[in-house]
Amino acid sequence: MGLRTTISERQRRLGFELKHLREQAGLTAGEAAGRISMGRVQLSQIETAKTSILTPRLRELCDLYGCTDKAYIESLVALSESTGRGWWRAYRKHMGPNALNLAELESEAVAIRTHEPLFIPGLFQTPAYTRAIFTSPDLGFANIEEGLRFRMERQHILTRDEPPTVHAVIHESALHMRFGGDDVVREQLLRLIELARLPNVTIQIYPFSAQAQAALTGNFAHIVPAEPKLGTVVVEQLLGAHYLVQPCQLSEYDALFARIAKYALAPIDVSLAPETHSVKDSLALIQHLLYTL
Repeated sequence: MGLRTTISERQRRLGFELKHLREQAGLTAGEAAGRISMGRVQLSQIETAKTSILTPRLRELCDLYGCTDKAYIESLVALSESTGRGWWRAYRKHMGPNALNLAELESEAVAIRTHEPLFIPGLFQTPAYTRAIFTSPDLGFANIEEGLRFRMERQHILTRDEPPTVHAVIHESALHMRFGGDDVVREQLLRLIELARLPNVTIQIYPFSAQAQAALTGNFAHIVPAEPKLGTVVVEQLLGAHYLVQPCQLSEYDALFARIAKYALAPIDVSLAPETHSVKDSLALIQHLLYTL
C-alpha cells in the first residue's frame, strides 16, 4: 500500500483520533502494533495519515484501546471508508487544499456556528459581494471565476435535504466594509434578511455598542458532524487555515461562541410585526443601514 502524496483534513483527523485513543490507553506505537501483529512503522504512518487502514484493522485497534462508544467507532469507520469524492473534487486543480477541506467538512455537518468580524460569511455572500472581494487589489485573489463558482456551490448545503443548522454572529463592522458600491452592499444586506427566513439559519449582528467579547477573537467556524466528538474549528488566516480538533479546543470555542451570541443583538426575525421590533435587534440595525445607502 503506497504512501499518500496529499493528505486531506478528513484523513488527518482519522489519524489524530487513533493516536489520541492509543495515548489514552497508555500504549506506545510499538506496543499497540505488536498487540495486533502490525508493524510499528505502519501504525505510525496510519496515525500521520500517510496511509489508509482497513476497516477490520480499525475496529481491532478500537477494541485494543478499550473504546466502547459505538457511534464514535462507526464515525471513525465512515472517515476511513469515505472516498472524499464530493462535488468539490471538480475544483481540485483551481482551489487550494484549505478550500477543498472546508467544503468536505461542511458537507458532513449537522451544525455550523460561525463568527465573522470583517466579512459576511461565505455561505451567505451574494455573487456580486464575493466578486468584489476577489477583485479587490489589496487582497490579490487568483482564480476569480473558479473561486466564485466554488463559493456559490458551497451555499447549496443551506437548502439541501436535511440541511445543517447554521448560526452566524456577524460583527457590525462587516456590514460597513465597502466591497463594491451601494448596490452591492444593499443586495447583500437584503440577502441576509432573505436567508434568515430559512428555518435552519439564525443570524445575529454584534453591534459596536456591545461588550468587547467579540474583540477577543477573529473569524472562526465550528463545524459539527453527526458525531460531535469529531467536530472541527476552522480558523482562517492570511497564510492558511488552522484546524482545531482537540477536545479542549472544541470546548473553548463552543463556550466562546455562546458568549458572543449572548451579547449580540436578537436574531433577525422577519415573522414579527414591524411594531414589535426593538430598536436593538439585528433586523432593525440592518434596516437602518439599508436606509442610509
